Amino acid sequence: MKRILSTLLFLLSFSVNASSSGIELEEADIDLSDTVSLERGAKHYVTYCLGCHSAKHIRYKRIALDLHLDEGEILKNVAPLGAGIYDQMHSAMNGHDAEKWFGTTPPDLSLIARSRGADWLYTYLKGFYAEPGKPTGVNNTVFKDVAMPNVLWQQQGTQVAVIKNIDGHDVVTELKLEQPGQLSPREFDRMVNDLVNFLVYVGEPVQLERQQMGKYALFFILMFIVLAYLLKKEYWKDIH
Repeated sequence: MKRILSTLLFLLSFSVNASSSGIELEEADIDLSDTVSLERGAKHYVTYCLGCHSAKHIRYKRIALDLHLDEGEILKNVAPLGAGIYDQMHSAMNGHDAEKWFGTTPPDLSLIARSRGADWLYTYLKGFYAEPGKPTGVNNTVFKDVAMPNVLWQQQGTQVAVIKNIDGHDVVTELKLEQPGQLSPREFDRMVNDLVNFLVYVGEPVQLERQQMGKYALFFILMFIVLAYLLKKEYWKDIH
C-alpha cells in the first residue's frame, strides 16, 4: 500500500508540474501499426529506461506476438541479458537504492502514456536543459525541479534555457542546443517518438484490436437502427 501511494503521489506531481509550467506540448506522431517503430522503441526502453523503470504490465512474449517477431529475436535484440520470453519488463534497480539515490522510487511506466498522454511524454523527454545547481545537473521545461537525470543526453546533446522575466516570474521561453549529441536533432526526435510510441502501446496493447472491433460494433448498431426503423414503419403503417 505504501508503494502504491508513493506512485500515485509521484504521478500527481507530474500533473501539477505540467499544468503549472504553461509549456505548449509538442505533438508526438503515434502509429501503433508501425511495428518497426515499436521495435526500435522497445530497444530504447530496455537500453535507457529499464535500468530504473519497470513496465510490469507487458511481457516479452506479448511484444513478440504483437510485433510479429520471432521469440529468439526479441530475446536477442530487445530483452536484457538473461531475461526469459515470459518475463515481465522488470527493472534491475533495487527500490531501496533508488529511493536513496533519487529521493523516491521510480514508478512503473506501464500506464504512464495513458495517465500523462503521448504529447506530454514526447515534450518531457525533449525538454531537459542544463542547470548546474540541480542535484542531477538538469531541469525540465515540463516537469520543473525533476529528480530524474537526462538519460538521453549523449544522444541529444546539451541544451541551455533562454529565460525571460515575465510578470515577475522567470520563464523558460526557448531551449538552445549548446553542444550537439551523437544524433542530429531530427534523428533524436525520431528516437524519442519511437520510445513514446512504445509506451503508448504498452499502456494498451489491444488498442488496435479495440478500434477495429469498435468499427464492427458501430456498423452493427447502425444496421440495428435501420431494421428497428423499418420494423416500426411496418407495425404502424395501418394506424392513422
